[in-house]
Amino acid sequence: MPGMSGQDLSRFSMRDLFRIEAEGQTQALTASLLALEKDPVRADQLEACMRAAHSLKGAARIVEIHAAVTIAHAMEDLFVLAQKGDVRLRRRQIDMLLGGVDLIAAIATSPDLESGARDGEWQVEADRFVLALADAGLGDDETKPAPDPVPERDLLPEAAAPSPPSAAPEPALSASDASERALRVSADNLNRLLDLAGESLVESRWLRPFGQSLLRLKRLQREAATALEALHNALPAALLDEQARAALADTQARLAECRGLLSRRLEDLETSDRQTNDLAHRLYDQALMVRMRPFADGLGAFPRMVRDIGRQLGKQARLDIAGERTQVDRDILEKLDAPLGHLLRNALDHAIETPDERIAAGKPAEGVIRIEAHHHAGALQITVSDDGRGIDPERIRRAVVARRLAAEETAAKLSDGELLEFLFLPGFTMKETVTEISGRGVGLDVVQDMVRQVRGLVRVSSQPGIGTRFKLELPLTLSIVRSLIVEIGGEPYAFPFAHVVRAVKVPVSAVQILEGRQHFSLDGQQIGLVGAHQVLGCAEAEHPDELPVILLGGQQGTYGLVVDRFLQGRELVVQPLDPRLGKIKDIAAAALMEDGSPLLIVDVEDMIRSMEKMSSADRLARVGAEAGPETEKRRKRVLVVDDSFTVRELQRKLLDQHGYQVEVAVDGMDGWNALRGGGFDLVVTDVDMPRIDGVELVRRIRQDPSLKSLPVMILSYKDREDDRQRGLEAGADYYLTKGSFQSDALIDAVVDLIGEAA
Repeated sequence: MPGMSGQDLSRFSMRDLFRIEAEGQTQALTASLLALEKDPVRADQLEACMRAAHSLKGAARIVEIHAAVTIAHAMEDLFVLAQKGDVRLRRRQIDMLLGGVDLIAAIATSPDLESGARDGEWQVEADRFVLALADAGLGDDETKPAPDPVPERDLLPEAAAPSPPSAAPEPALSASDASERALRVSADNLNRLLDLAGESLVESRWLRPFGQSLLRLKRLQREAATALEALHNALPAALLDEQARAALADTQARLAECRGLLSRRLEDLETSDRQTNDLAHRLYDQALMVRMRPFADGLGAFPRMVRDIGRQLGKQARLDIAGERTQVDRDILEKLDAPLGHLLRNALDHAIETPDERIAAGKPAEGVIRIEAHHHAGALQITVSDDGRGIDPERIRRAVVARRLAAEETAAKLSDGELLEFLFLPGFTMKETVTEISGRGVGLDVVQDMVRQVRGLVRVSSQPGIGTRFKLELPLTLSIVRSLIVEIGGEPYAFPFAHVVRAVKVPVSAVQILEGRQHFSLDGQQIGLVGAHQVLGCAEAEHPDELPVILLGGQQGTYGLVVDRFLQGRELVVQPLDPRLGKIKDIAAAALMEDGSPLLIVDVEDMIRSMEKMSSADRLARVGAEAGPETEKRRKRVLVVDDSFTVRELQRKLLDQHGYQVEVAVDGMDGWNALRGGGFDLVVTDVDMPRIDGVELVRRIRQDPSLKSLPVMILSYKDREDDRQRGLEAGADYYLTKGSFQSDALIDAVVDLIGEAA
């Protein structure tokens, strides 16, 4: 699911996992429903809606949230009818379906989700929704009729006339975007790109010192020629016979020839050095592009939000987006969600006037809010503007005085630009009443906090009666990080400076034992020591005199991480790890040193969690004691293939608790690619999945000479006899229904197929 990459799911309960999955699926449903509101017969959007509702139903059934099952099932049925052409989704049905999406989202985000205390209340709401949806979706006016001679413009504005093929909602653009994004994040492309970048860096850094050595050789040759010339001039002509003079002249000629050849080769080498350096930089640029995502990927929820808030406020507003293809670092894109949401809500509540007010002011009844993104001067610029009433500087001035943020005489001297800066103060608001949308003074300070976190700037400008404009200037990428490089177990590791409190060298004599744990005192605070070798599972170096210590801060306090030695501080270009590796404990990414050698960048927050777990479990070893990774018996490997990560994680937990080593795949194609890497003892697969379904996956396994004997189990919701027979005929060894999660049937079947875990 989006946003889950790299997270440790083991600490989540199953209902927590449903909450996470529901967030992604409800966003997908919302986007598709808004598209269907404009074009109710788009087959791709109907298919997307049906699949999202089906996934939600399955995930909710697994965790026994029956209200969500009821809602998703009713929505899925309506989408199926719409796909068949038996129902045409109109605005009334879209509103109802969006209400169902909101109801599932409310259930998923409820504080009582884990306890189930409100399950009964939610079921009542779900039943009420199903009845309302049936009335809205299956009425006489919604059954499949002959085409109306007069279109219902009030219900379906887009249906006045069939759109010509050229008016379709940019299918070529969407396909191109999807293909381009998939290409950029594919594992093969990423590996090839990073390999080439590394090779070019190594090559370019090898040529420069080699060229410098040739320059030294050229200087030595020049000095030798000069000395020989001086010797020739110093010797009397009578002392040199004809043979000696010829030999001396030949030597001088050879030295001159050598000097000319060396000069030409040095020119060639300098050209090659420039070319390889250029290649290295271009490849690094491409490597950085792997981290980029189109700006549009972070805006999925905003059109629905503008639509709903506008209706709630009785305003007409349209959201225009420009620069959807602008490439944005994925980390920055995730951080932009809350700030952009606040800016849009402010524009709707504070800036956009009611239709009557706009018409009286000579404006169209519908207001326009615009989000635009583009690159400029090496930075990402995002602008959020509106054509509303603007901000009155005098109102800000009065609010500043009323809230005692400045004396009246001081406020009177403030310029319009200075007054606008007060909008970013925490708790500052110009609304006198609190509503669900605004008035609490929380909003623009969130925008500024986010911008500061990524070392950017935010500016605001406004013209009363014309509109307001917020301009965010952000770095293009967070992929360049300044880090402290240290050595641990003979290997370099990088710790981002943003997460390092301090780096010190502690005399061994200053280390004390308190309650069985090692500490040292720094500025009156006791700092616990943890060996990096224990966290990372590598060999420990000897520290006879002093300990190199990095101070890292966590929720439970500050930890001192003992490393082997400090190396240097430098800026690193972050290289994402191959996604097939999954989340590597305590490691965030990789980079290359100046000589081309690789190093790992530490996930400091993950490492702090590891140290907190060790500390709470009393598993901290003494620094200096022998420590190393324990030899572990080989555990049998199971590949779980399912497009619902709630189901995947439940299977992973069950199998992991019984000692099996589990890897997961998000669909049949992902599972097939993982299988070709080999090394699995069992495959557990779902049936209904995108790209390749479970039955086709089983067929491929049985047709592959190297995999045909691999045990395969199908785990599906489908429990009809013909479904079971279809799976077994394809070559599955077991066919279980997902109700087996509530019993030991799954583990019993796994043991029956491949034995115990070790």
